[in-house]
Amino acid sequence: SRFVSGIAARVYDHATVEELGRHATVPVINVLSNAEHPCQILADLMTMRERFGRLEGLKVAWVGDGNNVCNSTILAAAMMGMEMAVASPPGYWPDRKILDQAESLGGRTVVVADPLEAVGGADVVETDTWISMGDEAEAEKRLEAFRRYQLNADLMRHAKSDAIVLHCLPAHRGQEITDEVMDGPKSAILDQSENRLHS
Repeated sequence: SRFVSGIAARVYDHATVEELGRHATVPVINVLSNAEHPCQILADLMTMRERFGRLEGLKVAWVGDGNNVCNSTILAAAMMGMEMAVASPPGYWPDRKILDQAESLGGRTVVVADPLEAVGGADVVETDTWISMGDEAEAEKRLEAFRRYQLNADLMRHAKSDAIVLHCLPAHRGQEITDEVMDGPKSAILDQSENRLHS
């Protein structure tokens, strides 16, 4: 702390960034942990605001793994007055503590197994890789579990006509997202990526 004005930590175990926060006398920023990815969500919120002019009242649908990015999206939605729907296979749902924390912030998060139900009427549809850091050993199992959670044109037809698509990258084309959606007119992924710099 005596050598720097702040610490930006990209760690695996969330407990590491919490420990840094307990002992540092300068600000500690979680740049990514296995539990949360708050800096990514700032860029996501910026992108949503650019596209819709507001955040409050938007419906965000998350399709895929209830991972660190999903957790932070749930918390951000609660803080910004957005509706949140998560579609994940059972066993891959978001952290219960995160859902409880979001509820205490006034959030409305629905977690379902059916991606069509989550995406219905959504303004924003978001996904991430199915195999995050530390999950490589169970890649085959995950690919099978998430097969019906692909963000494709058929699924996007259930969102609002002016809905946008977000993905924090890197993407595995043909797995969690198709080329047609990633490169299509609803994609705000490149804006989202650039907005990491500004946010």
